[in-house]
Amino acid sequence: QVQLVESGGGLVQPGGSLRLSCAASGRIFRINHMGWFRQAPGKQRELVARIISGGSTTYADSVKGRFTISRDNGKNTVFLQMNSLNPEDTAVYYCNALAMADSSGGLGLYDYWGQGTQVTVSS
Repeated sequence: QVQLVESGGGLVQPGGSLRLSCAASGRIFRINHMGWFRQAPGKQRELVARIISGGSTTYADSVKGRFTISRDNGKNTVFLQMNSLNPEDTAVYYCNALAMADSSGGLGLYDYWGQGTQVTVSS
């Protein structure tokens, strides 16, 4: 069974920084892309940033210039460096991966999610 385990959330003051990590484990043959979504109370889950296997990245307009996504392919791990945080960044952040894996349904392409980590920006 493939699992995504996130870490690095917490409480930070406006203008501060946090670094999120997400490690994928299990019978993974290839990860097509990994990324981060977030969901604030009363709002829909939204894409924050994504990185594909070749290294290309995509960011939400609201985080461009402040957040940086990176990946350690050898360790199936993705990072999100978040700088200049503001209260609007407060949300539960979820790691996501699209991977070719051997899961309960057999070998195939699956969409996986982490359990979420809370990020709170407040003074």
